[in-house]
Amino acid sequence: MTDSPYTSSPATVGYDEERPRMAFFTDTTVCIGCKACEVACKEWNDVPSTPLELTGFSYDNTGGLGSESWRAVKFVEQRLPEIRQQGADGAFVAAGQQGPDLRMVGTDGFAGTSDELDLTRADVDGRALAVDAAAGAGDFRWLMASDVCKHCTTAACLDVCPTGALFKTEFATVVLQDDICNGCGYCVPACPYGVVDRRPDDGRAFKCTMCYDRMKGDMTPACAQSCPTDSIMFGTWEDMRAAAGDRLEEVVAAGLPGAQLYGEDTENGVDGCGAFFLLLDDPEVYGLPPDPIATTKDLPGMWRAAARAAAAMAVGIAGVVLVAGRRRQR
Repeated sequence: MTDSPYTSSPATVGYDEERPRMAFFTDTTVCIGCKACEVACKEWNDVPSTPLELTGFSYDNTGGLGSESWRAVKFVEQRLPEIRQQGADGAFVAAGQQGPDLRMVGTDGFAGTSDELDLTRADVDGRALAVDAAAGAGDFRWLMASDVCKHCTTAACLDVCPTGALFKTEFATVVLQDDICNGCGYCVPACPYGVVDRRPDDGRAFKCTMCYDRMKGDMTPACAQSCPTDSIMFGTWEDMRAAAGDRLEEVVAAGLPGAQLYGEDTENGVDGCGAFFLLLDDPEVYGLPPDPIATTKDLPGMWRAAARAAAAMAVGIAGVVLVAGRRRQR
């Protein structure tokens, strides 16, 4: 076990047994939008149901992460002009261009064998058809991704919590204890991802716990357990990061140069995440911030600057009092 806060748990102080850091890796290329992860999360964690009405923005009825949606499958619909601008970056390509070989995406990968892939938008050779020719493709493509709390290495929500409701587990995940939460709401604006949310009925905050109770029993979190395509994977932080890198190379080699990893970089504004993603487009397309920064990272410097300012003010006041006293003596 190394001493790195990224490859081992930075929260082992006070725990009887040191455990490896655990993480999610979500491969959005094989997400089918079934929402099994949402249902499993609600059932296991007794999260209240959400309205079944459509939002009007897509075929999704969840809308996003919240106090009653700890997992949220995003449905991103891209129109033909947007797809053509990207060229071969996406699963569909403009007319006249050669598409990626969709069969390669499943070769020795988490999507399984090529026989298990949906090639309804591919020609007889496995090549993706141009949007204009894809049967049933119409003028758009779907990008689907199951979003979740990022379980940041530097978690601003935890830093600002005044009651200790938020804590780091021995697995380096961030858990919010609703029975200790006093509803102050400080954690909500502190989260750079907009994950933490308060329930309107009592004001307490809620978010994903990465099924801490299941992890303590050496069980897989409910969402990953229920995913039928292995889009959501779970394991040690080191294994998931290695798997994400391998999968990225595989997808790029299959003809998707716009694919990219999100959240795995330990040099980002939260010092790396415990939940990272393989995306087919820029983070903003999925509603994710491109450069998230823990809002509390600058607090030490701010306190030092405030202390220096206070000291300078105290010296100034002392000087004024001293000068005024001498003048009265004259």
